[in-house]
Amino acid sequence: MNNIVIATIKEWNIQNYFTLKEKYSALYKFHLISNKDELTIDYLLELRPKYIFFPHWSWIIPKEVYLNFECIIFHMTDLPFGRGGSPLQNLIVREIYDTKISALKVESGLDTGDIYLKEDFNISLGSAEENFIKLSNIVFSKMIPKFLNSSLLPLAQNGKSIIFQRRKPHESNMNSINEISITKLYDFIRMLDAEDYPKAYIDLDNLKIEFSEVHMKNKKLVGRFEVIENV
Repeated sequence: MNNIVIATIKEWNIQNYFTLKEKYSALYKFHLISNKDELTIDYLLELRPKYIFFPHWSWIIPKEVYLNFECIIFHMTDLPFGRGGSPLQNLIVREIYDTKISALKVESGLDTGDIYLKEDFNISLGSAEENFIKLSNIVFSKMIPKFLNSSLLPLAQNGKSIIFQRRKPHESNMNSINEISITKLYDFIRMLDAEDYPKAYIDLDNLKIEFSEVHMKNKKLVGRFEVIENV
């Protein structure tokens, strides 16, 4: 029985991992890695997995891993457009709401690997975390099963490469928004509303006000704010 390794750190992916494991338990033996220290070449050489999937992995994948095994990551843009960091936020600030989830082979370049498949993905509504959960559901219910049910051959990326820069915490300041509108404020707050992300904020003298859980209602924004004393 072939081994499948899934390396991820987010709870929604881990929940979907167990659902996938149960569904395909007769065909594959699954192994979960949720800590970077577990991703060792010695451990993987013991398993000899057919695939290693990386849905939302925060660390560099060692060269010895991707050279010895078929490693697949999932990127929230229509590659080669949008290579690089913070894809959700970079798409939303550009007002690009219809995108793709690209499943690509890991190689030395940043999001430059050959593409196995793509799925449509819309990010026009919902918080960053809600969109990450929706993405996870597509990856585990539609994309990974295609690898498990058939042999997919990756193809070289085609088109003009556009690079996204990883956003920095200070860019979450709402004063950085150009041409402020209700819609832009909604997008700005929701795109930063996820676990471990620096939330949208404004500074008011010695206070920092953070915004989250935003909804558009009757041409108004309704949500949650927290006031924090700047240290």
